[in-house]
Amino acid sequence: MGKYFGTDGFRGEANVDLTVEHAYKVGRYLGWYYSQNKKARVAIGKDTRRSSYMFEYALVSGLTASGADVYLLHVTTTPSVSYVVRSEEFDCGIMISASHNPYYDNGIKIIDGKGQKLDAKVESLIEQYIDGLCDPIPLATKDAIGCTVDYSMGRNRYIGYLMSIPTRAFKDKKVGLDCANGASSAIAKAVFDALGAETHVIHNNPNGVNINTNCGSTHIEVLQQYVRENGLDLGFAYDGDADRCIAVDEFGRVVDGDLILYVCGQEMKKRGELVNNTIVTTIMSNLGLYKALDKADIAYEKTAVGDKYVYENMVNNGHCIGGEQSGHVIFSKHATTGDGILTSLKVMEAVVENKKTLAQLTEEVKIYPQLLINIRVTDKKKAQEDADVQQAVKEVEEVLGDNGRILVRESGTEPVVRVMVEAATDEICHENVLKVINVIKSKGYAVE
Repeated sequence: MGKYFGTDGFRGEANVDLTVEHAYKVGRYLGWYYSQNKKARVAIGKDTRRSSYMFEYALVSGLTASGADVYLLHVTTTPSVSYVVRSEEFDCGIMISASHNPYYDNGIKIIDGKGQKLDAKVESLIEQYIDGLCDPIPLATKDAIGCTVDYSMGRNRYIGYLMSIPTRAFKDKKVGLDCANGASSAIAKAVFDALGAETHVIHNNPNGVNINTNCGSTHIEVLQQYVRENGLDLGFAYDGDADRCIAVDEFGRVVDGDLILYVCGQEMKKRGELVNNTIVTTIMSNLGLYKALDKADIAYEKTAVGDKYVYENMVNNGHCIGGEQSGHVIFSKHATTGDGILTSLKVMEAVVENKKTLAQLTEEVKIYPQLLINIRVTDKKKAQEDADVQQAVKEVEEVLGDNGRILVRESGTEPVVRVMVEAATDEICHENVLKVINVIKSKGYAVE
């Protein structure tokens, strides 16, 4: 974690934590960094937040002032920027978005020439430049000054790419899409319509301040009700930049990232496409998923929380599918990042191919109740490593046995220890989380 850049870019409240001056300097450094031996080409996309336009202009100013040519994709999704960058040989891409955060936040996600998240070492250099800790960067002059190009065709190529992926049409399927008043508003319906679905869309009228507001993947209850009331076959909800997807079955029940991994992993295995017979998860995936995968004879690996770590594991070990409970799912054959619309197409493909409903495809997975409590502490490391705390964790592990688990970890961004228990009932979860929380409090680590 850097001073400005976290695991998912430079993010914060617009013009408070992340300002136009920051954006200009990010552009200045990237334009210079990639233009030292040739004129750089940089693609920029943005979501629908009011401040996204402001940051786009600031980034363009910095990039072109340093000599880079900038290609504007306009309102589009994060995975579309990744696709355009890697398929059309851009030096890097920038997505202006704060993902699932409220409209007043924004962020700058930088994507390297391979369509992956920028190396932390380069982010560190950008931070040094922002803070004035390195030599000044020269301004481009005369014909070396960069230009700006309208590149909406790049987004259109991405839409065409998505349409080419499914092997079957979605004819006669009634599908609900919640676009979160975000980036998918300009893409998702066109894709599903072209594939033959009867597409019903909600929250696809962005006005700059309604992105993620009581809609999308973080407010899945809205889509649940919509699917039930309209008798739809299933539904999909995206977040602001559409790099995650949460599904809803025909009964309005939530199908989260864990269940999506199960459905798609099963389908890939059936087709002989599940490389290494392995799915990559994070440590937060539900115990019910692992038990179902064991029953299906599918192997799995666990990483730290974050799609960045999932993708690193996939690359290092040659695995082809991985993701998070939150709906970030990566299909390495098609993408280098989580892609919500792609994920929904893969789920649809499994439904159509198997001639089953989404509820039927997920019925083998019995999700365990899960309780997560965050406790603010004076020292995360000391609290977690305390001998009495560790003893309490060990005792909970012994009580739960094979029918549950406990996970205690530090927050990467806050002075918080997270205590999570999965077990057969909510009561068992609550009882055992409190056992550990009470020890942390009794040892004086808690901040009241």
